[in-house]
Amino acid sequence: MWDIMKKKYVIAIDGPGASGKSTTAKALARKLKYIYIDTGAMYRACALCSLENSINLKDIPKLITMLENIDIKILYSEKGNKIFLNGNDVSQRIREADITKLSSEIAKIDIVRKKMVLLQREIGKNGGVIMDGRDIGTVVFPNADFKFFMIANEKTRALRRWKEAAKKGENLSLKDIEKELIWRDANDTSRKISPLKQAEDAIPVDTSNMTIDDQVEFLFKIIMRGKSA
Repeated sequence: MWDIMKKKYVIAIDGPGASGKSTTAKALARKLKYIYIDTGAMYRACALCSLENSINLKDIPKLITMLENIDIKILYSEKGNKIFLNGNDVSQRIREADITKLSSEIAKIDIVRKKMVLLQREIGKNGGVIMDGRDIGTVVFPNADFKFFMIANEKTRALRRWKEAAKKGENLSLKDIEKELIWRDANDTSRKISPLKQAEDAIPVDTSNMTIDDQVEFLFKIIMRGKSA
């Protein structure tokens, strides 16, 4: 019988915001005993670094200096990965609204993406990793052993994001959240550098009517069958 533990695979999960990819990736990583790499958090950390240092995103020389000195670490925790920026735990800060919008802007900058891709490839070079993002299967790991592209309708995604915000005590309107998701989708799919798109060999997964458990089980069964994407 095929044993998932005999070979450490690279699993890429892409898709728009609130499609379920991050939550599913984390749960799947635990199930497979793989390392989960939150690539979105890496861009958020970059955005926070630029904000803390008052760097104009159009000031390329300053951005280059920032990237040469930036230190981003992702450490495993039973309660969820901890993200450290230059030695400081920024796990909560990078999830706030101002960083969410800024991260989408900084992700369009070529030198930033190149730096992050180098870091992501270094982390995943030995396999046994699950990465989620918007260009993992197309740019970061085009030869990933398994590729999934997760989607869901806008209303479902907005409701998910609203529930997440409510749990954190954030008072956001469902309508505003939906508008932000639509804006980010347009921004991510239209950018010239590494746009959000489904890899030709990725397996599409519509999560609109699926629970997280359903999503994890769906991907797990495909991987256990050993049918590479």
